[in-house]
Amino acid sequence: MVEFTIGDKAVYPAQGVAEVVGIESKEINGALCSFYVLRVLDSDMQILVPKDKADQVGLRPLATNDEIDEVFDILREQDIHIDKQTWNRRYRGFMEKIKTGSLFEVAEVFRDLYRLKDSKALSFGERRMLDTAKGLIVKELSVARNWTEQRVEKELEKAFAA
Repeated sequence: MVEFTIGDKAVYPAQGVAEVVGIESKEINGALCSFYVLRVLDSDMQILVPKDKADQVGLRPLATNDEIDEVFDILREQDIHIDKQTWNRRYRGFMEKIKTGSLFEVAEVFRDLYRLKDSKALSFGERRMLDTAKGLIVKELSVARNWTEQRVEKELEKAFAA
């Protein structure tokens, strides 16, 4: 179980990079519970996550350099397997991957939708999901590598061109 301290950056599934801005204790049903107070960087939204459930909800540290290299490998993969299913079934599958909070799963969604848009028009929902996946990746990589978001976007374009 990963312990976070105030000031740490963490990734909250489907919301992206957040900063631990506090640790609070609250009494719930007579028991004292500790919570991480997170502030999502993109939206300024605050989220309370029970410390003892942080792993279960998918709260995790920022990606390491090795994990980021692996993300770029995922994005460079040319042969993707898009099921010939309806867009809404595909959408649900992609949404499940985004909800896991796994950077690798989000990268797969981004790659698959990015490649799919070259061969067919994406539905409105798929276009929004492509933007969401891209945003999650760009934010995490820019914070983890201390790069500007523009530099991350250029690196992503290079990966797809490879």
